[in-house]
Amino acid sequence: MHPDLEKMIVLQGLDVEARRLAEEMAALPKRVAQLDAELQAAKKELAAIAESLAKEETLRRRQELDIKDHHQKAARLRKQMDVVTTTAQATALEHEITFAETEVSRLEDAELESMERTEQLEAKKIAAEETVANFARRHAEAAASTTAALERNGALLAEVEAKRAELRPQIGENALSMYDRIAKSRGTALSEGVDQKCSACQMLVRPQRWNDLRERSNDETMFTCESCGRLLYWDPARDAPQKKQAQKEESIAASIVKASL
Repeated sequence: MHPDLEKMIVLQGLDVEARRLAEEMAALPKRVAQLDAELQAAKKELAAIAESLAKEETLRRRQELDIKDHHQKAARLRKQMDVVTTTAQATALEHEITFAETEVSRLEDAELESMERTEQLEAKKIAAEETVANFARRHAEAAASTTAALERNGALLAEVEAKRAELRPQIGENALSMYDRIAKSRGTALSEGVDQKCSACQMLVRPQRWNDLRERSNDETMFTCESCGRLLYWDPARDAPQKKQAQKEESIAASIVKASL
């Protein structure tokens, strides 16, 4: 294997880890922001319920005053009935008394309806307060864990970046330029060849190129996948179990042949 290729395999591992850490660090605050948005929405809902409760209380106070006014008006009108001198006056007073009593009945019904709405709103308020408390707790926990995770990942990322900075100058300029160009366009620059396939794009490697890739004495040439353009490398350790199994099968076959003779 080309010596630069060996270093680039390590470099790609560091690049992938650095990207993972950076993406995780970028995603962590988003979760906290989402929880904060949910908390603010829950608080807004609670405030709306509290406002509705206040409106119902104001409405009932006004209804109680109106009921009191109509009761007093009906009482005054009844006293006036004692001094009326004509039937027309009595009829008019009776109509006003009836109206006042009807209004009292209507207002009392409306007051009961308001009390029922208030009871429902009180139940909603209790549930909303619990929701706000839960979101506040989750937000605080997420904020604390995010701070710790950011510090931890920041330290790990600094270590990875230090290793990258140390390793990159050890790679040949042309090889590193090729690595950076492929990585920029493909995300990763290297791909392991496995079972005569590029493990990145899963396309078959031509037999001649596959044989050249597996040539253990080849330390001068780097091969690319003809489909995706990534630099190919082959790990001879993957062949060890296969060769061992093949040797075992050959030994068993030889024993069978010998026994038959």
